[in-house]
Amino acid sequence: MFDLSPIPDFALLGALLVQDDSSQRLSTVQSLTPSQFNLIYNAFSFAIAAMFSSALFFFSVRTQVGQKYQIALLVSAIVVSIAGYHYFRIFNSWDAAYSLQDGVYTLTGVPFNDAYRYVDWLLTVPLLLVEAVAVLALPIKESRPLLTKLALASIVMIATGYPGEISDNLNTRIIWGTVSTIPFAYILYVLWVELSKSLVRQSPAVQTLVRNMRLLLLFSWGVYPIAYLLPMLGIVGTTATVGVQLGYTIADVLAKPLFGLLVFAIAVTKTKLDQASNGLTGELGQAPELDAISTRA
Repeated sequence: MFDLSPIPDFALLGALLVQDDSSQRLSTVQSLTPSQFNLIYNAFSFAIAAMFSSALFFFSVRTQVGQKYQIALLVSAIVVSIAGYHYFRIFNSWDAAYSLQDGVYTLTGVPFNDAYRYVDWLLTVPLLLVEAVAVLALPIKESRPLLTKLALASIVMIATGYPGEISDNLNTRIIWGTVSTIPFAYILYVLWVELSKSLVRQSPAVQTLVRNMRLLLLFSWGVYPIAYLLPMLGIVGTTATVGVQLGYTIADVLAKPLFGLLVFAIAVTKTKLDQASNGLTGELGQAPELDAISTRA
């Protein structure tokens, strides 16, 4: 069985973030045009649909792969379910924060609670790391210390990025953003190295998928710091508000549903190869003897 014990409990830290009312960030503005408001409104709506539909898919297909890969799909389903819930809360908070007045969306006085996003990351980023490692089916003696290091780094990354995200001071944002970049770079480096090391043990078909996984990790995770940096690059006002929210949403869709689909493809391919090497011809994840029994029944 795959060991999940290195993953810590984030409930307390998550609750503290949600209770933080300091959601007025550098990029918060007093008004948005209808097109700007609707762009983010529709992006959040798309993210909700992507998360929940992929959750249903991952839950339904997890038994179609070998048993040792099923944990990866179960974690994928949990990740997008959590993200779907938080995007639903973010969507409602965005809708409540602005109202249409004289053709312009202005602040209602209800703060847009972007802390939901960081709570989501606290829960889903460590699980994404579990997902990436689980599909490789590494021995527990290798996966446990690897996940411990990655989980701790992800906590530090998110916890140090949040103070900069909510700060009205540009220097504060720069300082905390720089600190958060250190564990961010460490996580990407470790994942890249581990995925690269696993290539020598994989078939050509799986090697291609793992290479694609590396590239997707690099690209999707790379969107997060770009969105975070927008206010520090002199991009402020409505452009920063739209850019940050859109950037984070795009990155989340790439890093969760799309990444999960790639994990599923790897699990299916490895299951077929495992069956072929063991002389099995039954359905994915099921031995032919079980097929025969179920047919006679």
